[in-house]
Amino acid sequence: MDIASDVTSIAHVIQLSIAPVFLLTAVGAMLGVLSNRLSRAVDRARALEGRVKMAAGDEQSLMRRQLSVLSRRIHMIYRAMVLCALCALLICSVIVALFASTLAGTVLAVPIAVLFVAAMLAFIGALLLFLREVHLAITTLQIGTP
Repeated sequence: MDIASDVTSIAHVIQLSIAPVFLLTAVGAMLGVLSNRLSRAVDRARALEGRVKMAAGDEQSLMRRQLSVLSRRIHMIYRAMVLCALCALLICSVIVALFASTLAGTVLAVPIAVLFVAAMLAFIGALLLFLREVHLAITTLQIGTP
């Protein structure tokens, strides 16, 4: 292989890796959203924990239920973040495999496809957990009720 051919091959691999890089951007944005939701839920839980000890019977029971819901939401967000991070790692692995395939001159189509499908499954799982967490937040919202 000559140098011009090597450069052309590398340029082609860079072009192929653009789509996974855009996907990494989407995953990063999703991690930002999840991180913000996690912070707000944790802050709310800390505030409730501080007040629950001083509350009276019914109010304390309501606060404990709210804490239970917040705990479920926090765990869902955490699992979604883990899946997003896994997705990002898998996408990075796809990019590395693309380059390794070109540089080594071997065909890694099946491993690349498997890594990409695994990344998409992880992202789908993260999105489903995100939707479930938002649903839980909305269904337990009590606006205007004493």
